[in-house]
Amino acid sequence: MQAKERTDLRALYDQHASALFGFAVQLCSGDRGRAEDIVQETLVRAWQHLPEQPPGRQGIRPWLFTVARRIAIDQHRRSQARPDEVAGVGADQILMSTPDDTDLEESLNRIVILDALAALSAEHREVLMQTYYAGHTVAEAARVLQIPVGTVKSRAFYALKALHLALMERGMTQ
Repeated sequence: MQAKERTDLRALYDQHASALFGFAVQLCSGDRGRAEDIVQETLVRAWQHLPEQPPGRQGIRPWLFTVARRIAIDQHRRSQARPDEVAGVGADQILMSTPDDTDLEESLNRIVILDALAALSAEHREVLMQTYYAGHTVAEAARVLQIPVGTVKSRAFYALKALHLALMERGMTQ
């Protein structure tokens, strides 16, 4: 960089940097780090284009503000096009992470219970679904299934015995 360019760049910085920074902070909703990046990029572009500017031009500040605004818009668009970054979590941490033991155990328990329920007869499974999972009373389950109340009680009793046996076979109970 020649002495003339250095002097021009220093003058550009001294005259416009603080106003440009205030403008950039507003563009970035108070994010001072992003504002500093915008000012730096704006001044670099101004320095690259200084030889193209007519000598003694007084209207460089509006041009600088326009460049800063365009840089802020480009940064915003770039951030919207990419997924959010997660601070402090690297790919190696994500790949090496394991699910919580309780979540894994619950998932395995569900799979075993569903398998045991599938082993029951359709009538027993229907009664258990109505009385335990749907939360119906015996009378409500009888009405939904369109069978007598006594049949619901009997099927529920034998369904629970069959489910207990199926879970024992799968190692869930003793």
